[in-house]
Amino acid sequence: MRTLTATCILNIQVNENCKRPFASTADAKTGRASETKANDQLTVTRKRAHNAPPSQGARDMRDSKPTLAQKLYQKLRQDIISVKRVPGSPISETELATESGVSRTPIREAMLRLSREDLVEVAPKSGTFVARIPVSNLPEALIARRALECVTAKAAANFATRSQILELQVYIERQKEFADINDLANFHLADESFHEQIAQAARLPGIWTFAQQIKVQMDRFRRLTLPEPGRMHMAVTEHIKVVEAIEAGDGEKAAAAMDSHLSGLQLHIKQVVQAHPEYFIIDTDLDNLIVD
Repeated sequence: MRTLTATCILNIQVNENCKRPFASTADAKTGRASETKANDQLTVTRKRAHNAPPSQGARDMRDSKPTLAQKLYQKLRQDIISVKRVPGSPISETELATESGVSRTPIREAMLRLSREDLVEVAPKSGTFVARIPVSNLPEALIARRALECVTAKAAANFATRSQILELQVYIERQKEFADINDLANFHLADESFHEQIAQAARLPGIWTFAQQIKVQMDRFRRLTLPEPGRMHMAVTEHIKVVEAIEAGDGEKAAAAMDSHLSGLQLHIKQVVQAHPEYFIIDTDLDNLIVD
């Protein structure tokens, strides 16, 4: 029987445990390089989990400052919705460039976004104009908004905290103050905050985001109704009824109060269109607009 020396035993253990497939130092280096490359490829092709947090690049993009085109878009959009720029009025790219101190490129980018929302019209060889309001869009937007905000009002009655109810009451007080001094712009902003706060209290903030997307033309119309005598104070009274129902925890009553508040707008459509026909595209019969 052959006796193994200590050196032989050591060599056998090294070969068995480490199992190095390389015949030389050069082969080992080549193998390690291949292994590193394979791992790199695996890292590149690995799919992100659907619930993974945003990458650093995505966070940087999200937190980055708005571009000139974005700033111009927001400013023009607000001017159009607030009716500071009335429907049908021309928009001069040259004047905007001079006022803003920018080139026409960001202005055209902003105009493109606004045109996609049907807020501006580009007429070949004539220029760019603030889009008129299509009358047929108003009943549709009103139906959708009523459906969405009745849900948030009902849910708010179930979930609103005391502090959230107090915030709603603060917005109502602000609206009273703005109505007293006939401040249309700030009244409208407080009105928007009031409805947004209801969605927050309902734990349904996404519904308000969706409502904003579908009520653009209705917002322009609403601004035209505010100068009507007593209109702003009437809206405040309707808001009070909604909050009283929410505070009482009566979801059905809150939804009914919200529906009554919003549906009242339909009664003003014909009157406002006839008062400002140049602001509208009258593409439907004004006598058949009532929505139950």
